[in-house]
Amino acid sequence: MNNQPNSEQTLPVVRVHEIPEQDSTPSWLVEDLWGAAAVGLIGGHPKCCKSWLGLDLALSVASGTDCLGCYRVLLPGRVLVYLAEDSVQMVRRRVQAMARHRGVVLDQLDLYVITAARLRLDHRQDLARLFQTVQALGPRLLLLDPLVRLHQANENDAVEMAQVLSGLRELQKCFQVAVMVVHHARKNGGSNGQPGRGLRGSSDLWAWSDSNLYLSRCQRNLVLSMEHRAAAAAEPISLRLADGDSEQLHLEVLGQDRQQPRGRPVEQEILEALGELACMTRVQLRERLKVKNESLGRALERLQSEGRIARGPDGYRLVR
Repeated sequence: MNNQPNSEQTLPVVRVHEIPEQDSTPSWLVEDLWGAAAVGLIGGHPKCCKSWLGLDLALSVASGTDCLGCYRVLLPGRVLVYLAEDSVQMVRRRVQAMARHRGVVLDQLDLYVITAARLRLDHRQDLARLFQTVQALGPRLLLLDPLVRLHQANENDAVEMAQVLSGLRELQKCFQVAVMVVHHARKNGGSNGQPGRGLRGSSDLWAWSDSNLYLSRCQRNLVLSMEHRAAAAAEPISLRLADGDSEQLHLEVLGQDRQQPRGRPVEQEILEALGELACMTRVQLRERLKVKNESLGRALERLQSEGRIARGPDGYRLVR
């Protein structure tokens, strides 16, 4: 007896064993910062450089250069941005300053700016135009800044906000585009060490997100913390807006962990190390490469899944 639904009258279904298997390693747009095709928020109080961080991510994806000078872009591609509170000239100046600091030529940057005076996610016509624009351009990342200027709904009403956010989720699913929305935090901040609870408005905002970045002030510097639905969060880092040269304004990472970008992929460094010493434990690899344990683990899993290395009782070896 055939119990399969009629595909013309019902929703599409598939038996669970027919779903293609995928690598369980988290897939990143920007390693440790934003998942591939993830929706989410850049949250924080006013004057915490949320827009600067959003544009740094946009520049990085569009150019394929390390975000903040040290977070690898794994899926570079076209980027589309809309900054409702800034003129297009201001957007150009900010991107140009960061691009100059990073050695990126502006006219070679695959970054597009929506120039419409208004974009409302709760207006059917505006949302339809946004869908058509994303379909036409095929961006890897869509940045919208800030959420409060993108709708007229009651942010504290879960039903109204769910309608706003569902349009962005549908956009993400239709075109496999990462959607990044800048949003404000409440004055009182988060609770129980969970900054997502400190976002202004309905808790649906937090529940909706796949990747979130939070900026907060600590004396004169900024603290950036991360949160992901499908991956462990990296340790928070300290930032500052490097404004000594007005022509090269940019966000700068403070501290030792990520001051210098890695010149090569971790996988390549692992292969070279094993080529020299034949067999190495994970502890030995981490000590030699000076890499975070989480990043090392992902690289080892990728190399094993590709059949390039194998793990034995004494450690990892090259597969020859």
